[in-house]
Amino acid sequence: MIRNTTRNQKLGWVLFIAYLALLVYFMFFAESFGRNPDLREYSYNLELFKEIRRFYKYRKQLGMEAFLLNIVGNVVGFMPCGFFLPIISRRSKKFYNTFLFSFCLSLCIETTQLVFRVGSFDVDDLLLNTIGGFAGYIIFVLARGVWERYSGTNRK
Repeated sequence: MIRNTTRNQKLGWVLFIAYLALLVYFMFFAESFGRNPDLREYSYNLELFKEIRRFYKYRKQLGMEAFLLNIVGNVVGFMPCGFFLPIISRRSKKFYNTFLFSFCLSLCIETTQLVFRVGSFDVDDLLLNTIGGFAGYIIFVLARGVWERYSGTNRK
């Protein structure tokens, strides 16, 4: 496996693993994101758009920081996933594989949060994280197009 990988794939793997380590830290251990070990209750939301509507409706009371952290943070937090997957995996060059992997990774994180009572299981987070993974894939495609145009290469 390592012999057949390019330099870019190896760098992509290193960056992807570093991204996953940071993601695990922020999702499960960062106290600044509400991970309080003393408050361990089951918390979940299975109604699509419920938390998104709540954060939008009460954005002035909750503060713009909480609104942006929840809505934009969930999207931006998964953009590296969608960006690095096509670099490290030939299969992920197809958008649906990256889309599916982003969804499955988000589902694993949300389920782990529910089982270990660290954070909450939220279908809105699943949606926003998957959108973030897809947005990262779009950025990858655009960056690859620019790279190929200006470097004179055309790889598939």
